[in-house]
Amino acid sequence: MSISDDTLRNGENAADEPRNDQTPHKQTADTPDAAPQSTTDTDKAASAREGTTVESTADNATATLPTGEGLQASKKRRRATVAVVVAAVVVVAAVGMFVWHEQPSFCNAICHNPMDSYLPTYEASIDGSGTDKWGNTVEDASSMLAPVHATAGKTCMDCHVPTLSEQLTEGAEWITGNYASPLGERTLDQLVAARGLENSEEFCMNDTCHNFSREDLEKKTAWMGEINPHSPQHGEQDCGLCHKAHRESVMYCSQCHTEAVVPDGWVSYQESEDLLAQSGTAGQ
Repeated sequence: MSISDDTLRNGENAADEPRNDQTPHKQTADTPDAAPQSTTDTDKAASAREGTTVESTADNATATLPTGEGLQASKKRRRATVAVVVAAVVVVAAVGMFVWHEQPSFCNAICHNPMDSYLPTYEASIDGSGTDKWGNTVEDASSMLAPVHATAGKTCMDCHVPTLSEQLTEGAEWITGNYASPLGERTLDQLVAARGLENSEEFCMNDTCHNFSREDLEKKTAWMGEINPHSPQHGEQDCGLCHKAHRESVMYCSQCHTEAVVPDGWVSYQESEDLLAQSGTAGQ
């Protein structure tokens, strides 16, 4: 059989062409190795307008991005969280301020000048000397009720319970500088009224302070002899006539009875009047 020249030429051309199994691999959209089509920014914007979500694939992990209503809800949750945190901070600060308000250091820290001389009387040790509210030396600090009450765990607010109107008035006077320094003494009647009580006995002689009766008091000071300040010779007297918180207590009976016993660390009535005159607060 003879082979034509055309056939020979066709065979040579076929030999020059690569075989099917040597054909370079071409990636198409149908092959598994084809790169995924990325969602364009235009597609994302369109999805956001439609209130849908766009999924982005990276390292075979899918993350859902909030859009539309979902984004608004996320913002609302963040605002609610911030509001709760702010409210919590305000509550904690208010509680802290209330607790501090009950402490003697608050009075001294806020009302610096008018209260500066009072805090040392409260902080004095009852086993030694101290200073009164005028800065005078007190040989026996236990003659002042402030350190005695402090030792018993009492604070200023256990005795001084100001009304709201009183605090507002004092605040205005402090800001304008219209006040005396040191402040004038509060009478026991004023303290009783501020607490809404009826008399000094209810103020001092109760279950949480001095839990005893007038008769008990009379027995406790029977050692003072005929001039017993707790005997009702002239009727029942207010505790505050003798017992002072921020200065030496006074033996009030010595105003008339010069022979009356003056307890250690106390002063006589005349000595008390002299101190008041020197401080410019006579009669207080």
